[in-house]
Amino acid sequence: MVDREYRLVGLITVDDAMEIIEEEESEDLARTGAAEPLGRPYLSSSVIRTARTRVVWLLALVLAATLTVNVLHVFQGTLESVVTLALFIPLLIGTGGNTGAQSATTVVRAMALGEVRFRDLPTVVFREARVGLLLGGMLGVLALLPVSVFVGRQIALVVAITLLVICLFAASAGALLPMLARRVGIDPAIVSAPLITTLVDATGLVVYFLVARIVLGL
Repeated sequence: MVDREYRLVGLITVDDAMEIIEEEESEDLARTGAAEPLGRPYLSSSVIRTARTRVVWLLALVLAATLTVNVLHVFQGTLESVVTLALFIPLLIGTGGNTGAQSATTVVRAMALGEVRFRDLPTVVFREARVGLLLGGMLGVLALLPVSVFVGRQIALVVAITLLVICLFAASAGALLPMLARRVGIDPAIVSAPLITTLVDATGLVVYFLVARIVLGL
């Protein structure tokens, strides 16, 4: 280790460097899963300590998930009119959450490697939006035939359009939120998969029911 004048002032061993790298990776992985790092070996941590590292984020995500409950309440009439719509809710919000998580993971990794900076925000978001559009288009087309056979063409069209929009939104959010978090000094891993999934769940349901109202004339 050297100072600003390149004079030797200390020594960092390989073991010390590896220990720091392992600690940072453990912290990032824990926060990606909406938990705090244990700070000690897994089997050496008590059950209470392990639960304490997870409970705060779980409570926050439960509160955030009330958005989804509110959306279902608002569109309760639409759901009661066409009960079949409920069959595809897990598929749609699951796809959206996975798409957003993929985008966020890719962008967070790119930021960690120094491949993208905040000034690249428009480029990154636009790139991920195009990826989401492509993925949503492919999934929508693939879903048309089996859903048409199962429940009819109109609902198949609703599902296909919703997949397209959800993937577009999820991929864009997955790129945008981590970069904004880094800008304001928040660890991007914190706003990655769990938070984005919760956001996409609520937004995806709104899109789904609005598309259903338009296509089905409800």
